[in-house]
Amino acid sequence: MIKFGTGGWRALIGDDFTSENIRKVAAGILTLASEENKTDRPVIIGYDRRFLSMSAAKWVAEVLAEGGIEVWFLERSAPTPLIMHTVKDKELYYGIEITASHNPANYNGIKLIVEEGRDAPIETTERLEQIIESIASVQYGSFDSLVEQGKVVYQRNPFNKFLDDIIELLDMGALRERGLRVLFDTMHGSGSYPLQVILYTARCTVDTINFNKDAFFGGKMPAPNEQTLGTLSDLVVEGDYDFGIALDGDGDRLGIIDRNGRYISANEILCLLYYYFLEYKGWKGPVVRNFSTTHMLDRIAESFGEKCYEVPVGFKHISAKIDETDAVLGGESSGGLTVRGHIHGKDSIYAASLFAEMVSVTGKSPTEMINELELKYGKFVMAEDNMRFSEEYKATVSRIILEEKRLPDFGKKIVKTDYSDGCKAYFEDGSFVVCRFSGTEPLLRICAESSDKETSQGYILKLKEFLNM
Repeated sequence: MIKFGTGGWRALIGDDFTSENIRKVAAGILTLASEENKTDRPVIIGYDRRFLSMSAAKWVAEVLAEGGIEVWFLERSAPTPLIMHTVKDKELYYGIEITASHNPANYNGIKLIVEEGRDAPIETTERLEQIIESIASVQYGSFDSLVEQGKVVYQRNPFNKFLDDIIELLDMGALRERGLRVLFDTMHGSGSYPLQVILYTARCTVDTINFNKDAFFGGKMPAPNEQTLGTLSDLVVEGDYDFGIALDGDGDRLGIIDRNGRYISANEILCLLYYYFLEYKGWKGPVVRNFSTTHMLDRIAESFGEKCYEVPVGFKHISAKIDETDAVLGGESSGGLTVRGHIHGKDSIYAASLFAEMVSVTGKSPTEMINELELKYGKFVMAEDNMRFSEEYKATVSRIILEEKRLPDFGKKIVKTDYSDGCKAYFEDGSFVVCRFSGTEPLLRICAESSDKETSQGYILKLKEFLNM
């Protein structure tokens, strides 16, 4: 069965990600649009640089255009944030991005974007899944013929408005005056062009690595984390760059390497930017994070008389809470964030640009700023572990944790538990541990945060022993 998780439908190429299933998804979207009386505006289709992405985008276009919906098709690969921005800017009903984001190279997938440039809500994807399951046959035309008929229209300059809107939001004067030297690891992804344009416009010196198209992502996961950015770290130090930037496969997750080679985690990026907005830019407003994201954000918000809101994993929950509370910033420990006044989804192109602005305005390195935050708010150390599972094991864990609601003795008093997205246990000293199934991969994710690495890792070890892992 075709299932949409927190980041869309993702599947193994050649196994479930096949032309037949891709066309079924497209036919499902066509039917959904008809049910909602939303066939009178174009659907924009983008794709990343993965194997089969452009072909899959054309298969989707053939179904939608043959079914009577005009298709806007991109001539080149593009990041997911661009599709979200275009849907919002052009007041479209739907946008589609062919991507598996940060998943391994043997995966691909489809993200559905809805009105205002938002991730499709659960109600929409559940209805789409029902429709897809009922489809017996799919009608589609010839891509080239549909282009000739004007039913598929190429978008030749789709980046202009997206880039202009981001540049308008930045302190370009501070960026140009600083003249940063940046090493950019594009991770063979689709976010390379727009971020380069912004940084060059800001008069930054930008060198790139892993710029070429590579369906195998150089043999690495296209995820900007500490494990995948070792080479970037070494080269930043050797080249005396101000910092290094890395984006995932579709440009919605961000990784940073400081000039001393230190990996700046997604949690640290969120804290640095939120503090920068409040302390240096004078912005007002709360912050939004998910279950698995650092509680340092809570401390920062409290110190400025603001509030930190917690939501389940899935960026749709973050963007909804930002709208509800007029929050300044919302993000996840997995590396995605968005800022008030921009799009309603993750955009690491804008986030990376803001990070460069922060370094330029403050005149401080990320490490120096992190040290300042720890002096003010204390240390918050996150530990994580991901484990693959069988369906049988998933049922066992679900029964123990979610149904019977049993947990091990962690050696500290649990003051609260929350089961709205897996299980999160809150301890009396402010630390926590989370256990949940990934919405995008067959993984059991466990993360914990405390004031030191040993305690955080200890929480995870106790939970793994309890589950016989």
